[in-house]
Amino acid sequence: MRHGWKKAGILAAAAAASLGLLTGCHGSRQTAGFSAPEKFDESREYEIVFWAKNDTNKTQTDIYKKAIEDFQKLYPNITVNLKLYTDYGDIYNDVITNLSTGTTPNVCITYPDHIATYLTGNNTVVPLDGLMADERYGLGGSSLNFDSPSLEEMIPQFLEECSLNGQYYALPFMRSTEACYVNKTYVEALGYTLPETLTWDFIWEVSEAAMEQDAEGNFKVNGQNVLIPFLYKSTDNMMIQMLRQKGAGYSTEEGEIQIFNDTTKELLYTIAEHAESRAFSTFKISSYPANFLNAGQCLFAIDSTAGATWMGTDAPLLDISEESLVEFDTEVKMIPQFDPEHPQMISQGPSVCVFNKEDPQEVLASWLFAQYLLTNEVQIAYSQTEGYLPVTAKAQDSAEYQDYLSRAGEDNDLHYEVKIQASRLLLDHIEDTFTTPVFNGSTSLRNAAGQLIEEVTKSERRKQTVDETYMETLFQDVAALYHLDEAGLAKAQGEKQDLGPLPGTAVILLASLGAAWALILLALIWQRARKRR
Repeated sequence: MRHGWKKAGILAAAAAASLGLLTGCHGSRQTAGFSAPEKFDESREYEIVFWAKNDTNKTQTDIYKKAIEDFQKLYPNITVNLKLYTDYGDIYNDVITNLSTGTTPNVCITYPDHIATYLTGNNTVVPLDGLMADERYGLGGSSLNFDSPSLEEMIPQFLEECSLNGQYYALPFMRSTEACYVNKTYVEALGYTLPETLTWDFIWEVSEAAMEQDAEGNFKVNGQNVLIPFLYKSTDNMMIQMLRQKGAGYSTEEGEIQIFNDTTKELLYTIAEHAESRAFSTFKISSYPANFLNAGQCLFAIDSTAGATWMGTDAPLLDISEESLVEFDTEVKMIPQFDPEHPQMISQGPSVCVFNKEDPQEVLASWLFAQYLLTNEVQIAYSQTEGYLPVTAKAQDSAEYQDYLSRAGEDNDLHYEVKIQASRLLLDHIEDTFTTPVFNGSTSLRNAAGQLIEEVTKSERRKQTVDETYMETLFQDVAALYHLDEAGLAKAQGEKQDLGPLPGTAVILLASLGAAWALILLALIWQRARKRR
């Protein structure tokens, strides 16, 4: 009879699954809200885990450690255990691995694109709307043991980036954008004057002009046999920003993929043209733009403002030898534009999310620490390590931060001029920034955007023909690689598609099936009871 009961169990599960399909929209997931306790229980001991990322920068590590130390003085009953990573991708992979076992950290530095995937789990990430608005423990709350920024003091563009499906699932921690670090000395040696705002046409023209060589095969502009005039670190950002500036499709807020369009194709043809001449290359193909820039082997290096301390002759962080270093004047410019009168550049940077746990008090303790990372002490200290920008007006407008900005160039460490110029670039253009839609699969789409540029660049270097047939195949291959067809994307992200309410006929059919399975199950139970009698 064990076999009979096993069959009955399978049938019961099938019946339950069939009946479950009748509720609401098939394939959708709902994230339960979090109800904060009326009061934080400070008589209990809590131990929370904090996963963070740094760029092997000891100063950043020390800031995390000091933040934890200062927070624990304010809340002696909360112990914060720090685990550091050198790559956001590693954090993402570890979170995904730990979702199934319920061993996620309490607080995590991450990106909204990643959070969208975390949310495919059941009630994994805490929605923060209620906590943020809580009069006692929310932003600027009356019962906090520290001076927290109010909701009104959060930079709205940065906070909005943390909104998914109409709810906030993270707090912004730091924000950056991309900048073009220019070897002004070489640009002027070629007979050009840097415009106030760079254009793509200007970048391409100067880059091609720099490719002129002498009889011995050395490039005239630098006297060396190595030169990549234009190097881009993040090709996904390159494609995303070019499409945005052109007003072309990338994706909708609902997750509709629009990137495979004629404008994308036109942009790729232009990139391919300059890849063929070797005037353009990428980080994945050639290595760090900063290394080429500092060695006098690059004129335009585009990287994050958070990488400013690697850029320039006097950069505090150098990855090349002293003998390879070349003296030149460094200019920090906005990324090139198609319409200089209406600039567009991406806003990016790490955010902080809180993971749900069975104990609401533990979640509240985690929220308190996550919120502490928004205090002026942490925000200003961390922003000074790179070309980051604090995410609160409270920190940006403080006398301490304004003094820091005013002392650009006083030294080549804390007040390194290129780093502060990079911060000012974003500070002056917050209104010109944008963010990409966040949904389950947006990470794959971002990777695909960069892959398109990487592929045409590699193909030109391999002397392959880039034509209409090539483009059609490229679009198909990249869409398949990143599962960007409708069914493939849902499968790749482990989530059924939300196709809306079931049709009436389907509801009737499933109801009939459910009833049939229930009758079969009852018959098996009756048969077993009869035999026992």
